[in-house]
Amino acid sequence: MRILAISGSLRADSSNTAALQAAAWLAPPGLEIILYDGLSGLPHFNPDLDGEDALAPVADWRAQLRAADGVLISSPEYAHGVPGSLKNALDWVVGTGEFAGKPVALINTSPRAFHAQASLRETLTTMSAQVAADACVEVPLLGKKPDVSGILANEEIAGVIRSGLVQFAAAIAKEEAWHA
Repeated sequence: MRILAISGSLRADSSNTAALQAAAWLAPPGLEIILYDGLSGLPHFNPDLDGEDALAPVADWRAQLRAADGVLISSPEYAHGVPGSLKNALDWVVGTGEFAGKPVALINTSPRAFHAQASLRETLTTMSAQVAADACVEVPLLGKKPDVSGILANEEIAGVIRSGLVQFAAAIAKEEAWHA
């Protein structure tokens, strides 16, 4: 199974990105996690620019989503909302439907960031994504600023991520069996 991992943070030392990178190391056999690195390169969403020949970064974003069996998102909360760069990326695929029926799991690295998580779930549900509730996990990284090795070394945090990934793989398999 191919999972596209998306960090809602553009920061170089983002705990959200570190959690996704750790998830790639912790993935159970058969689950490949690929980190999407094009968020900062997407142009501002403008329906006038969205025709048959999509801009190259947009076409790549859409292709990566279509190629994924599931999507794993970890996002910070800014002013009680989803960061603009992540919302912009989602806006580029509202009309083209790459999230329709796509299994999605969320990693929340800050238990205080519940507004953004709720907003993200609402947006994804509106886009017809299948948010796998059992696979959505909270890992308390707020204030700890751990890197990937720090996350992997912390058995409690690594265990939560690993458990979420096992649940996500099961949700994807169930979704694929339903469509077969």
